[in-house]
Amino acid sequence: MKTGDRTVGAVVFAVGGVGFLVASALLVPWSPVPGGAPDAVSAASVFAPEQVERAESFAWWARVWSWSSLAVHLVAVSVAGFTHRGRRLFARLPGRWFVQVVLAVALLETGLRVLTLPFTAAAHEHRLEHGLSTQSWSAWVRDVAVGQAVSITATSIGLVVVLGAARRWRRAWPAVVSLCMVTLVVAGSWLYPVVVEPLFNSFTPLPAGPLRTQILEVAEREGVSVDDVLVADASRRTTSLNAYVSGLDLPGLGETRRVVVYDTLVESLPQDQAVSVVAHEIAHARHDDVLIGTALGALGLGAASGLLPMLLGRRRQLGEAAAVPLLVALVAWGGVVAAPVENGISRRIETRADVDALKATGDPVAFGEMQKMLALRALADPTPPAWSQWWWGSHPTVLERLALTG
Repeated sequence: MKTGDRTVGAVVFAVGGVGFLVASALLVPWSPVPGGAPDAVSAASVFAPEQVERAESFAWWARVWSWSSLAVHLVAVSVAGFTHRGRRLFARLPGRWFVQVVLAVALLETGLRVLTLPFTAAAHEHRLEHGLSTQSWSAWVRDVAVGQAVSITATSIGLVVVLGAARRWRRAWPAVVSLCMVTLVVAGSWLYPVVVEPLFNSFTPLPAGPLRTQILEVAEREGVSVDDVLVADASRRTTSLNAYVSGLDLPGLGETRRVVVYDTLVESLPQDQAVSVVAHEIAHARHDDVLIGTALGALGLGAASGLLPMLLGRRRQLGEAAAVPLLVALVAWGGVVAAPVENGISRRIETRADVDALKATGDPVAFGEMQKMLALRALADPTPPAWSQWWWGSHPTVLERLALTG
C-alpha cells in the first residue's frame, strides 16, 4: 500500500473512531438502573441445587463445543490469510476479478465450515440430549446449508465492494470502503427481517385475544407504534422461549421493524409473563435500540476500514482474489477483539429494556417468574465464568436480572 493510502486510512480511522465514541457516549445507557445496579441475587435463593448443576453442566459442554469451533476457525483462517502458501492458493482462481472474489469466498467459507462442522454437530447433539432442540438432523443440515449460503453471499458482497474500491481508487479507497461499509451495515439491518429471517422461520400475526390486546395496550402506553406482533414457528427447531425486535424504519424506504415472539413462548408462559417479555421488546423499539446498534456497528466498521492500509502493510495484492483470505482473517480476529465492547454495550441496553419493562407492566412478580422460566428452559448458566460473561455475554445473567425486581 502506498503512503497516501495510509494517510487516508489514518484520517478515516480517527474520524470514525471519534464518531463511535461520541455516539456511544450519547446513545448508550451507561447507567441503565436508576441509583445503580443492585448486586446479583444468589443462585441458591432462586434455583434448586439440581437445577443449577444441570444448567452448569450443559453450559460447560456448550462452551467447549463453541470455543473449540472458534479456535479451529481462527487457526484455519489465519493459515489461509496470513501465510504466503495459503494466499497463493486463491491467486489461481479463474474468471474476472469479481468472479474470482466470489469463488474465493465460497471456497474459503466452505472449507472453514467443513473444519468446524464436527463441533457444531456436537453442539446440536448436546442440545438434543438435553431437550433444547426439536430439530431433526435433516432439518439441521438444511439450516446449516442455508446459513452457509447467506454467509457466502453477504461476505462476497462486502469483499467485492472492498476490492472494487481498491482497484478504482488507488489512494482514497479506505474512505470509499468506509462509506460503503456503513451503507452495507444499515442496508443489512433494514433488509434482514424481510430477506433472511423468512429463510429460517414462518411468521403469522398473533391471534386476536387477551394477550394481543394487553400487548398493544402496553405499546400504546409506552408511545410505541406496533401495528402487529408476529409469532415465529420456532417450536420446530427449539424448546427455548424467546422474543426479539428486528428491522429499521428508514424514511423514504419503508419500515421493516417487527416485534416477534416464539410460538413456544405464547404456548408455554402465563399471559402476565408473556406480556412482560414483550414489554421488554417494546422498550427496545421505544429507544430505537436496533437503530442504535446498527449505527454503532456501522461507525465501528467504518473506523476499522481505516486500519486496513496499516494492517496490509506493503502487500500489493489488494484488489485481487488473493486478498480474500487475508481480509476474512482480519475480520475474524477483529470480531474477537471487538466482542467485549459490543457485548458490554449490549448488556447495558438489555438492562435498560428490563427496567422499562418493569415500569411498563408494574408487575415484578411476573417479571421474576418469567426470567426464571426462560433460564430453566434454556438451561442458562446462572453463574458463568466472569471473564466469559465479560467477553461473550450479550445479556445480563439471570441472577443480575432478577435483582432488578427488588
